[in-house]
Amino acid sequence: MTAAEVHKHTQADLAHLIHPLYHPSAHQSPKIWVEGHGAVLKDIEGNEYIDGLSCLWNVNVGHGRRELAEAAMEQMSTLAYASAYTGSTNLPAIRLAEKLSELAYPSINTFFFTSGGAEATESSFKTARFYWKAVGKPDKVKIISRMRAYHGVTMAAMSATGIPAYWPMFEPRVPGFIHIESPYPYRFVNKTPEVSDGVAAANLLEEAILREGPETVAAFIAEPVQGAGGVIVPQDDYFPRIREICDKYEVLLIADEVITGFGRTGRWFALEHYGIEPDIVQFAKGITSGYVPLGGIGVSDRIKEAIDSVSVDRRWMHAYTYSGHPTCCAVALANIGIIEREGLVQRAEVLGARLLSGLQSLLEIECVGDVRGKGLMAAVELVADQATKEPFPAEAGVGQKVFNELVKRGVYTRFLGDQILFAPPLVTTEEQIDRIVQALRESIEAAV
Repeated sequence: MTAAEVHKHTQADLAHLIHPLYHPSAHQSPKIWVEGHGAVLKDIEGNEYIDGLSCLWNVNVGHGRRELAEAAMEQMSTLAYASAYTGSTNLPAIRLAEKLSELAYPSINTFFFTSGGAEATESSFKTARFYWKAVGKPDKVKIISRMRAYHGVTMAAMSATGIPAYWPMFEPRVPGFIHIESPYPYRFVNKTPEVSDGVAAANLLEEAILREGPETVAAFIAEPVQGAGGVIVPQDDYFPRIREICDKYEVLLIADEVITGFGRTGRWFALEHYGIEPDIVQFAKGITSGYVPLGGIGVSDRIKEAIDSVSVDRRWMHAYTYSGHPTCCAVALANIGIIEREGLVQRAEVLGARLLSGLQSLLEIECVGDVRGKGLMAAVELVADQATKEPFPAEAGVGQKVFNELVKRGVYTRFLGDQILFAPPLVTTEEQIDRIVQALRESIEAAV
């Protein structure tokens, strides 16, 4: 395609599209993606890049899977869409819910489908409030989340998200949302050294519950690994203590597994690493590998019992037009089939260890402060001083410079400040993993 044609498409985009997180100054020369195969993306000019973040953490089975296109075509040819409001259902939705009951936590056997992660977050919050009203504790309405958390940017979801850059132009946030500090092992300061860092970070939840009043707190929402906030992997004893605290004060635990679900961390769902179960699990992204929009929540058996036992006038009055969308559910089933047949959950664990080991070799570079990861999620944090962990000044734009160098070397991913984030598809080859590491090494040396 000629430069003039590319320019024409770019100008049409600028004239007619508003993109997520939009400002025109950051969109004058956008990548126009036209093709993808495996772990590789191709732009309109024919340049190829390793997809270092599975686009947005979601293309788990890789690009160009004909099985998923065929599943969509077959379902669309039979029944593309039908309402799944109470009184109606469809076979793909039934089969997907049944399959998820086999894969999810043992106490979670019932599911509600949405179009994506933010809708799943909203559904979790409403379900938590519903539950406490159903069991006679209507004042339990507050939601506690964490700084560096990302739970979506619809109004309630944004109010739980703990990345302040998302807030200012949409204030005021929804009342009743409280944030505590992230466990963030690289920078967490333990003010109670008689206990471990993980327990100290978890105890911040107990302090917040007691400040607000346990009788007012409905739920605590947490990503097992904080993704968009910097791939923050908690201490091993963090979530077991969180579960204890939630049980002690009758607070529901919502696991936001929109990123971590469906094999990303080397388990089907990531709280399996820590030996606990949530009361609500929310998911999206990897359930269809991004081929069609689908998300949802799974609820514990006790929450399902509450939904089933209320009187008709107090029913669970929550809905989305596209809940249980037959085509999306059919694609999800085909996607899960690929993950199972190709052993991609186990592959994420093995490839993730290779990626993390490779990235840890970069710690010999003076400005590499921290390397962290879980399965095929990883981050490299760059600092001005390795010993003191002093960050680079924001105006230095180090993360942007490293990103630009990565693009030159054929790797496309995302950065947060001076943290370079990776979550490649679960089908990425060992050679591509090694190329990511080498490209990052070269990019840091060129940019810093």
